[in-house]
Amino acid sequence: MNKNFIILLTFCIPTVFFISCAGIRPSQDMHISRYICDTGTKSPDQLTDFFMWKNPGADKKQVLRLARYYVTEAAMEGVNSDVAFVQMCLETGFLKFGGLVTPDMYNYCGLGAIDSSQPGERFPTEQIGVRAHIQHLHAYGSTGSLKQDLVDRRYKYVNPRGKAEDVFGLAGTWAADPAYGEKLDGLLVQLETF
Repeated sequence: MNKNFIILLTFCIPTVFFISCAGIRPSQDMHISRYICDTGTKSPDQLTDFFMWKNPGADKKQVLRLARYYVTEAAMEGVNSDVAFVQMCLETGFLKFGGLVTPDMYNYCGLGAIDSSQPGERFPTEQIGVRAHIQHLHAYGSTGSLKQDLVDRRYKYVNPRGKAEDVFGLAGTWAADPAYGEKLDGLLVQLETF
């Protein structure tokens, strides 16, 4: 082989590979906040793409509808929609459910789910179920007032208000699982690439 051709291949192939790979890496600008009361960065379409990557058999129209509710309801109350959405994913097993809460309850975060005699709160619609979830997160992450009428009947039980500034503060408070915050953080890390 020609010596110049070998030199060219030695320098060009790694350069082309680096440039092409650099285009698929998540940008530092795409970092998702772990704070509960913050602004979400992902659009409903990005949230849906993430969800469908994790559960490709889900009803994409329903997932997009829920993602839109999460973004709009969270923005209304100053709650991080990215955090709320991944919490819904964790709590429902990406809408596979399987525990005390069933899909017809529109309870996307296990509100009030204790045992078979107390399977959890029921809400009349998907949107009200999302709103209740957002309001409950608001109680954990803020001492401020709600903007919309209260639909979360368990809001009053969060004491003290604002006791969980970020996802890590939900371990041992929202959920007994000591790794709960790390599980949410792991999902947020994955969501950052969408």
